[in-house]
Amino acid sequence: MLLLIILLPLLAGTTLTGWSGALLHHPSHRMRTAWVAAAVTAASLGLLLMQAPAVFDGEVLRQFIPWVPEIGLNIGLRLDGLSLMFALLITGMGLLIILYAHNYLGADDPAGKFYSTLMLFMAAMLGIVLSDNVLLLIVFWELTSISSFLLVGYWNHRADARAGARMALAVTGGGGLAMLGGFVLLGQIAGTYEISQMMAMAPKIQADARYPAALILILLGCFTKSAQFPFHFWLPQAMAAPTPVSAYLHSATMVKAGIFLLARLTPVIGGTELFVGIVSTAGLVTVAFAAFIAIFKHDLKGLLAYSTISHLGLITFLIGLGSPLAAVAAVFHILNHASFKAALFMTAGIVDHETGTRDMRQLGGLYKLMPWTATLAMVAAAAMAGVPLFNGFLSKEMFLTETVAFAQGGGWRWLVPALATLAALCSVAYSARLVHDVFFNGAPRNLPNPHPHEPPIGMKAPVALLAAICIVVGIVPALTLGPLVQLASTALLGAPPPEYHLAIWHGFNLPLLLSAVALAAGVALYLQLARGGRLHRIASEGWFGALTGSNLFTRGTDRVFGAAGRITSLLEIGSLQRYVAWMVMACVAAVAVPVLSGQAPGTGNRELLPVNLPALVLWGLLLAACAWLVLKHHDRFQSVVVTGVVGLVTSLSFVGLSAPDLALTQLTVEVVSTVLLLMGLALLPRHTPRESAPGRRLRDASLALAGGAGIAWLAWVMLTRDHDSIAWYFLNQSAIAGGGTNAVNVILVDFRGYDTFGEITVLGIAAIGVLALMDGMRTRRPTTDAQGQPFTFAAQPLMLRVAARVVLPLALVVTLYIFMRGHNLPGGGFIAGLVTAVALVLQYMALGQSRAEAVLRAEGGLRFVRWIGVGLGIAGLTGVGAFLFGQPFLTSAHGHPHLPVLGDIPLATAALFDLGVYITVVGATLLTLSTLGSVTRESGPSQPAAPRNPPDGVQA
Repeated sequence: MLLLIILLPLLAGTTLTGWSGALLHHPSHRMRTAWVAAAVTAASLGLLLMQAPAVFDGEVLRQFIPWVPEIGLNIGLRLDGLSLMFALLITGMGLLIILYAHNYLGADDPAGKFYSTLMLFMAAMLGIVLSDNVLLLIVFWELTSISSFLLVGYWNHRADARAGARMALAVTGGGGLAMLGGFVLLGQIAGTYEISQMMAMAPKIQADARYPAALILILLGCFTKSAQFPFHFWLPQAMAAPTPVSAYLHSATMVKAGIFLLARLTPVIGGTELFVGIVSTAGLVTVAFAAFIAIFKHDLKGLLAYSTISHLGLITFLIGLGSPLAAVAAVFHILNHASFKAALFMTAGIVDHETGTRDMRQLGGLYKLMPWTATLAMVAAAAMAGVPLFNGFLSKEMFLTETVAFAQGGGWRWLVPALATLAALCSVAYSARLVHDVFFNGAPRNLPNPHPHEPPIGMKAPVALLAAICIVVGIVPALTLGPLVQLASTALLGAPPPEYHLAIWHGFNLPLLLSAVALAAGVALYLQLARGGRLHRIASEGWFGALTGSNLFTRGTDRVFGAAGRITSLLEIGSLQRYVAWMVMACVAAVAVPVLSGQAPGTGNRELLPVNLPALVLWGLLLAACAWLVLKHHDRFQSVVVTGVVGLVTSLSFVGLSAPDLALTQLTVEVVSTVLLLMGLALLPRHTPRESAPGRRLRDASLALAGGAGIAWLAWVMLTRDHDSIAWYFLNQSAIAGGGTNAVNVILVDFRGYDTFGEITVLGIAAIGVLALMDGMRTRRPTTDAQGQPFTFAAQPLMLRVAARVVLPLALVVTLYIFMRGHNLPGGGFIAGLVTAVALVLQYMALGQSRAEAVLRAEGGLRFVRWIGVGLGIAGLTGVGAFLFGQPFLTSAHGHPHLPVLGDIPLATAALFDLGVYITVVGATLLTLSTLGSVTRESGPSQPAAPRNPPDGVQA
């Protein structure tokens, strides 16, 4: 059930919204896409609500599916109070964002692209908060970086969107790499990658010498994702994203991922002096610094971005303190911040949508034109400023209370409540500026859209709901969010927190006094700064000059790329010969050191096989072919053909060593690769130029002899020594564990099926790459040969055409036979695919490309692309099917069902995987063949005419 919560937006959401949004220009299709996204999100939210009663009863729901258990990577999911709170935020806020975005996006904005990427982002965030395995968590973590990159750069025609997306990806992706290192260290210390098991090992983990390194690496990932100082600068740059993205990213996702991970891992890595010192300091600096900068931002979304950074710093500081009540305050403020920040970002989107600008120096007086929007914005801004009777006031009071409690230790600790009060003061100032500069402060000035008005109800409704939450929670917090705060705090602490009360009034105390000072001084600060329009003339970036985080990052990356370019220009000189020469020299030098020092091993004690006459003949044939290649390698066509001798000798060697599968594979590969190489070489001159001087040829010969001698020596050292072979394991287990007696095929489709799946994927990518590189490319056929005689392109010989018609059905029968017996006898999908490819290559040679593709209905190679997709899909779904039975990816099932007449039939699900291999191999080979043939294919009269149907009464 937990996995389904993630899979719904990951698979159904992205697929259905992408398909539905393909027809984006019709309003009904855009509405349909939004409804599909909303339905998928509501389904995930419904599944969460179904599990909520059990979680509120104190249960921790888990789901465990082995994935790659050898390295500790499993699909381990966990739903407790903390993950339930975040998952409800992600899905609930997602529904409001979808409703808002439908009314926000313009007619030219691709709806399918937006909603499918949003679904991917939502699934990644759900994966983070539900993961119980840190390696699985890092997969979803990086997926949020990729999907947020796509969302921030959604308007890719804008340079600021592209730059902001790149910066966000670089900073958060770099932090994710650091976090991966920290997780690996953490797993090595604990002996497990399951968070649930790590929680019981916290003393052991924190006592380990590797704990500081693991902690710092993990905190780097958290701080970069949650924009903590000094990694804060990417978040304001991401404001080029559409406002629905900004609202979702700032309120419930992305930046909250780092906060969630800090909270989730606090029982594991928290509580130490190092943790408290780093986390609380970073949070306190961030909350004060960002609050001050926010006052001076002229862009409405820029102000809100820095306010988000400040509030994230507040939550980080509370988590870093480590006290139970600080954890409660952190959880409470996460919920409060989500409500008022989403409302304010949506309001900023409304203002931008209606006026055409977010610059507060142009805005003003919108209260008269948009009274409902202004009222909702003032409610949300009051919550952000911490005004009494709004939810932000309650969590701000708890924050100040914790700072005062921390300061009881005396000394420098009183700086903490002082800085906290200063940050609260600044939050009041920038909240006042937001309300006054946008909705009051005279009339608007030079608006791009001079006639703003209230937006559609679909844009106001989510803001109204969130504003109502700010008021209701502010008045009756214990009845609204009290149970959820208690549940999430218990999960964060690993035990129920001490008694506390969520209430408006706690009597006259120092935190209340500090809050009153912040309110009064914040309003006074804004009025003083705004007098005479001074605030509009101040640009905070100018105070820091080139030392802003954005400038430092940009200059740093420019210097890195510049240095890389200079190094590349020194090494990348365009000579493949020189590259190979340096690599061979390095290898020869590495081997020469132990050889010349007398430390190199010599001949082993293994008993060698006697040399027989066939082996001598093969060696002689191999030496002759190699000598010919050395002397005549300038003739490209002959070299390819003679190189086939090497493959033939290899095939015969496999036969002699009792490896018929490998021999058959090698032979068919040689045929197909020779044809493809000859077609590729047809685009080049027949002879390569003699470029090397005598001295260089001597150098190359010396390196070749030295390299060959080194490889021969290594082979001799290995082959003359006994070793413990793993072959016996596969030979003994192939029938028992894989259901087949052909160990080679069982290894490919079962024991190492993951490798095979990767290999056919690479094969398909290579074939599609050939199509992408050469599609539309054409070259003229030569009209004369080397002697000046005209070329005559004759039609294909009649005997070849007749033979091809006979060979194809026979080859397909052989293919079926080889495929069906592959699990128990030499054969399989890969060999069968190559045999089919050879037969179809013969058809190309006999019929010509146009005629052959007409028969195959190949549509210029596009059908072969679909073949590759179908093959990979069958192979991948076969592997995923194992998950349904609680088995690792590509685990095969096998049996011997009894059928009437036929008797016992050996069946294995690996045959489906082998079918995917077969289709992919055939599709990739024919796609490459078709693409290479199209380059030299002539059109019009020069194309060979198709055979005509014979007259009536005449046999063909």
